[in-house]
Amino acid sequence: MAELASKTPPMLPPQAVEEKAVSPWKEAWKSFKKNKLAIVGLSIVSFFILLAVFADLVAPYEYADVKLEDKHLPPSGDHWFGTDEFGRDIFSRIIYGSRISLWVGFLSVAGSVVVGSFLGIVAGYYGKWIDTIISRIFDIILAFPSILLAIAVVSVLGPSLRNALIAIAIINVPTFGRLVRSRVLSVKEEEYITAAKAIGMTDFRILIHHVLPNSMAPIIVQGTLAIATAIIECAALGFLGLGAQPPTPEWGKMLSDSRIFILEAPWTVLFPGLAIMLTVLGFNLMGDGLRDALDPRMKN
Repeated sequence: MAELASKTPPMLPPQAVEEKAVSPWKEAWKSFKKNKLAIVGLSIVSFFILLAVFADLVAPYEYADVKLEDKHLPPSGDHWFGTDEFGRDIFSRIIYGSRISLWVGFLSVAGSVVVGSFLGIVAGYYGKWIDTIISRIFDIILAFPSILLAIAVVSVLGPSLRNALIAIAIINVPTFGRLVRSRVLSVKEEEYITAAKAIGMTDFRILIHHVLPNSMAPIIVQGTLAIATAIIECAALGFLGLGAQPPTPEWGKMLSDSRIFILEAPWTVLFPGLAIMLTVLGFNLMGDGLRDALDPRMKN
């Protein structure tokens, strides 16, 4: 008996058992923190978000202040990034431009997530003719190159930042719709969904309490990467004159207005381009880190 007692593993106290039970989100955060590139991406994104929030405090000048006598001044202590063809401070315009780019990125992706997730859940859960109709709509939208479809939508609605946001949201809906649909098709076959139906839960409660929460991880990853794409598409529309209108300091529009001065004043093109590159890089690095942290197949 003494030998059996010595070989029996000691019982863990309840507190120790609770400490061992780590939530999936905490586990994902621990994995995310180990990825150095993901932390770099998070730092870049956080930096630009802080710039956008505190632009009024950080920017040394108003973005629309015109001083023709100061046009095309090179970078200096008074104007860190130089001035443009109207004597406006480029550093201040880039800071205020971060508000626009991030606003378009977050809002357009949020709209795409809401509409795409709703259509994807309905198509995947109910199937049959509903799935066929929604899937064909997705296929039609995806048949067009995204930037050409965005140009067409803005051309119909009229050039403006709001219409550019709507166009970017529309072209990203199929991406989230198909992602959520594929996830729902696998989740709805699980035993806990069958048990929920057996106890009389309504379809709405099943979708909200079971299907949607189990589809959040891929949505978060794709959403982070889609923000980077939305910022590039916003800059492209602005470059073509279909997005933000003067004097709004949108990065793509700043590139468009300065391209003819690239030899005379290269800093007018360099710094808006760097702002776009760094922001997109930050979101891509963070999205890759989230994918590695939330996808079980990526873990060792």
